Amino acid sequence: MNMRKLSINKACVLLGVLLLLATGFISASVYMLTRNTDAVWCVFLFSFFILLCVICFVVLIRRKLVKFSDAFCVMLDDMLSGAEQPRQSVEEESLFYKIGFRLDRLYEVMQENKNNIAKERADLQELISDISHQVKTPIANLKMINSTLIDQEVPVQKQKEFLAAQTSQLDKLDFLMQAMIKTSRLETGVISLEKKEQPIYDTLAAALGGILLNAEKKQIDVQVDCPEHLEVCHDRKWTSEALFNILDNAVKYTPEGGEIQVRVECWEMYLKIDIADTGIGIPERHQGTIFKRFYREDVVHDVDGIGIGLYLAREIISLQGGYIRVASETGKGSVFSVFLLRK
Repeated sequence: MNMRKLSINKACVLLGVLLLLATGFISASVYMLTRNTDAVWCVFLFSFFILLCVICFVVLIRRKLVKFSDAFCVMLDDMLSGAEQPRQSVEEESLFYKIGFRLDRLYEVMQENKNNIAKERADLQELISDISHQVKTPIANLKMINSTLIDQEVPVQKQKEFLAAQTSQLDKLDFLMQAMIKTSRLETGVISLEKKEQPIYDTLAAALGGILLNAEKKQIDVQVDCPEHLEVCHDRKWTSEALFNILDNAVKYTPEGGEIQVRVECWEMYLKIDIADTGIGIPERHQGTIFKRFYREDVVHDVDGIGIGLYLAREIISLQGGYIRVASETGKGSVFSVFLLRK
């Protein structure tokens, strides 16, 4: 007989038959040895009592197995539907309890994964919506310029103006795509930051090099106080990118003849970089939202930008164990403080 195909009911019946045969054999053997019917009856009654105990034990085990299998199926159904938390087992510390406990942990892991997938899907949908909103205006402008150049006779001077506007819109689209690629690579871990102990002076100099021309056009005075010997563990390329984004915003939103001050201080656990400007400032109610992707205030929509620089800066600094703090007052300027973990 194949033991793997033997059901519990058949096993119980087989066990009962074997016990009855054993009882009959023992009773017959006692009678043949003693010829005493009383002894045979004692053996028979004792054997019957043992058989009854075994039957009760098997019935009890079978009932517990059926109860556990029913609860097990209900728990699996709850896990598959995700409609509710699986029922907690009140069994004592036993095999049933251990299996139920692990199933409950499995359910928690499945729910966490489900919630993460739902969050990622919502983030992706929001990202697609944001990108669609950002590219809609440049594409519409490009279509309009292209249609005008094709359908109408435009003077040479006007053609140059249209082509300059077209170049501006293309630059905006290119900047958007590059920023989104950088953000995507950072968030998905495609690009890993290579942190090492190195001077912050060179990193800050690289960031300043990208904004000095625009600052000079607006006659903005840029002052820097950074000791050359200060070192901190950071990724030079990406930290320079984060600092540039903050400095670029300072130049954009500081009026002509304004001032930008950069000061670097060494604290016990962090290296602090303050970037202060005399720009338009940020209302206190908006200071918690300026780091969101594509966020821009209504009052600055006429200034070039897509609202992703501060978001990217925060991601870069956070991935290195640091953080960014902002203090600002409307009409008086802003101070962005970048904290980099020293060790």
